[in-house]
Amino acid sequence: MSEFRIEKDSLGEVNVPSGALWGAQTQRAVDNFPISGLKPWPAFVWSQVLVKRAAAEVNRDLGLLPADVANAIIKASDEILAGQWQDQFVVDPFQAGAGTSHNMNTNEVIANRANQILGYKIDDARKPVNPNDHVNMAQSTNDTIPTAIRLGVLWRVAEMVQSLTALADTFDVKAAEWDDIVKSGRTHLQDAVPIRLGQEVKAWATALRRGVEKINFAADSMRRLGIGGTANGTGLNAHTEYHARMVQVLSKLSGLELHTSDDLFESMQSHADSVFFSGAVRAVAQDLIRIANDVRLLSSGPTTGLAEITCPPVQPGSSIMPGKVNPVLAEMLDMAMFHVIGCDTTVLLAGQAGQLELNVMMPIIGHNLFEMMQVMIGSVDAFNERCAKGLVANKERAEGWLARNPILVTALNPIIGYQNGAAVAKQSLAENRSIKEIVVEKGLMQPDEAEQALNARKMTEGGIQGIAAAG
Repeated sequence: MSEFRIEKDSLGEVNVPSGALWGAQTQRAVDNFPISGLKPWPAFVWSQVLVKRAAAEVNRDLGLLPADVANAIIKASDEILAGQWQDQFVVDPFQAGAGTSHNMNTNEVIANRANQILGYKIDDARKPVNPNDHVNMAQSTNDTIPTAIRLGVLWRVAEMVQSLTALADTFDVKAAEWDDIVKSGRTHLQDAVPIRLGQEVKAWATALRRGVEKINFAADSMRRLGIGGTANGTGLNAHTEYHARMVQVLSKLSGLELHTSDDLFESMQSHADSVFFSGAVRAVAQDLIRIANDVRLLSSGPTTGLAEITCPPVQPGSSIMPGKVNPVLAEMLDMAMFHVIGCDTTVLLAGQAGQLELNVMMPIIGHNLFEMMQVMIGSVDAFNERCAKGLVANKERAEGWLARNPILVTALNPIIGYQNGAAVAKQSLAENRSIKEIVVEKGLMQPDEAEQALNARKMTEGGIQGIAAAG
């Protein structure tokens, strides 16, 4: 058997690997764009194929596509949606503008598989299913790609929310477990008034839950589909009922809540919804960076750092220093979130790069949205399972730092005043003596008053300390 077969498109003949399901336009893209070695994310394949499958059903029911052809397209699409033929999607994310190459890769693979289902060989000149006339009927790259981007994002939103919620749940468990540990707070990385370790970690959980709210809110804007606008929003070559029917069928097939667009021109021109969603993911990413860095700081040491918590020892930390163990999962989470933020920057720049009726930067918008979701899901799951769940509090170390903290004098401000408090703090630090000892020595408070006002646990519960004791 020959290594290649000859396929034709509007530019002429192209040599295509004999066993490939793709055709001439896909092969041109493979030849033209050997850029990154990357392939489309599964979310992009799934969502684009889902559009084709829905279109075949709608066009068949409208009497525009022969039933045998439509049913073969549907069966071929269902095979791909079930996980077959994934190796046939071969176009680099850095490709022709708008995503024509990805769209045609999908059209050609489905068409050739549909022809095989109908009993025709790939190289049979009589094969009845055409990638443009049948698989791409009533469609354009310009409305299918933005629709696929939205579907692909929505496909994984619940998974990403589940990952973030699971990490928040872990922090809630740790917060309850550590609620009795009173430690030194730190602002500007300097000593501050007391806080409970549980309060500190509970705030991480709350931040993640608020991030989930942002993601869900942003995802709702992605439910508005512009399928049916075809080339520039007018709907040329599509049945007048096509848009509404497509949204209905896509909702049924995907199980997702989807809506029609009230302006197909806007849906094609603007990718603000994608930028908005990307920004919500970025907001969570920066919070995850902050939390990961707190874990790194609190676990620093173990003998010369804070060492208020200990990370699970999942691997040796050094190739030269024996016994060293590093917070590798927190470090990984940092790097992953840096990458997510980089993806977001690309989405932002690509989102503003459209002109007139179309944004041709859609391939990289889609690729980066799917990549940032994959990286966030994978990194958060790993951090949760391999680090967060195994964090251990070092109560003695945390309380030891608190005992040496001169900023405890802050609780005495309502009794002795700020200036006296500052003098006491300086003396405490210079002489390495306790706040209580100094305020009693100076006659500023009685011993029992100082004892009550300097109750560190009560300080973490708010209010004005020592008023009752001072009368």
